[in-house]
Amino acid sequence: MPAPKPFSRYEFLIAWRYLRARRAEGGVSVMTWISLIGIALGVAALIVTLAVRTGFREEFVDTILGANAHTTVYMSPSSFANELTGEVYLQPGTISDYDALSDKISALDGVTRSAPVVKGQVMATANSSANVAEVFGISSENLKKIPRIADPETGIGDIERFNDGIAIGSGIARELGVVIGDRIQLISPDGAQTAFGTTPRVNAYVVTYIFTAGRYDIDRTRVYMPLVEAQSYFNRENVVDEIEVYVTNPEQIGNWTVPLIQTAGEGAQVWTWKDSSGSFLRALDIEDDVMFIILSVLVLIATMNITSGLIMLVKNKGRDIGILRTMGLTEGSVLRVFFLCGAFTGVIGTIAGVVIGVIVSLNVDHIMSLLGSGAWDASVRGIYELPAKLRAMDIGKAVALSLTLSFIVTIFPASRAARMNPVEALRYE
Repeated sequence: MPAPKPFSRYEFLIAWRYLRARRAEGGVSVMTWISLIGIALGVAALIVTLAVRTGFREEFVDTILGANAHTTVYMSPSSFANELTGEVYLQPGTISDYDALSDKISALDGVTRSAPVVKGQVMATANSSANVAEVFGISSENLKKIPRIADPETGIGDIERFNDGIAIGSGIARELGVVIGDRIQLISPDGAQTAFGTTPRVNAYVVTYIFTAGRYDIDRTRVYMPLVEAQSYFNRENVVDEIEVYVTNPEQIGNWTVPLIQTAGEGAQVWTWKDSSGSFLRALDIEDDVMFIILSVLVLIATMNITSGLIMLVKNKGRDIGILRTMGLTEGSVLRVFFLCGAFTGVIGTIAGVVIGVIVSLNVDHIMSLLGSGAWDASVRGIYELPAKLRAMDIGKAVALSLTLSFIVTIFPASRAARMNPVEALRYE
């Protein structure tokens, strides 16, 4: 008679019967449930953490790329000496032939568009309130091409009337208490040159459009002004401060640095979105690795309960092991029976953990809302809500980790059961 194949049906039946402990073996049943629940919670926590970290990173990057240029081209500052005092001053670099340069940059392979921009810092005031603001002078055509700014679902007002006033972030509008049609004053320290020095420049503008970019810091500080008006307001007649560049693949923005510098000519410099946010993104990546390691340890601790439960099961089933061995079961069959006992616990716990983790990840925003508005501070974290994005790769990593650890920890008690001498097991029965 041929020997049965490994993991035959009877081995699964014996293993499943042993897991259904009787009342007299309640300790084994309790340990099994503790192991199962621990593995389920560990896997669920791992999946939720990975989903939240993935969603946070993607939302953060999307808000950066949706409201900011992928890279900017600007000129190095120039120095000049004061003839009276001899002191040397640095003057910010400007671009005079910006239309021609913008066309050249737009013609580069992989560049989708470019936009000349004037930038400046001002104090915005209205209704006895004040707020620091960063002004972007840009043409109406280029403003309409910024996804997060020109989004009709989040914007208020008519972006087509941008040339008749200014566009401000929802945070500025809220802090100054203004709505569409109201006027706000912009005060710039870089005003008109007089015999008594530089006087601040104060102009009032009508709010024609209010945007919500999805980033707390952008909505609270950013103002868009028509390019021509910004050139006059900041004393940038016929020049701009920089040229914003947008490419097809922002994640590989470094590939365009050299071509942009060569196109812009001597003195040109490039500042990419990764230069401004790269340290934060790297910190997120490091945090992802650390969190995965910490939660992996929790899953390991949960799976170690399988070992305790199996050792107790082997001790309680010594007589059964002796009988099975005398009936012809090999050491390999006994090992596989108890291996399956631990594997069942690990598989069931992992499946339960995946179900719990997916449900929590899909409803994490509702869970945060139940905790109250203070649970997620947009002024600290930058974005307005806690996002979560499930990826098959992240779920696969959690499942692979849990099953691997569950299978490994069952080897020792299963091999101990297989090595048990049937004579010794039945001697005192």
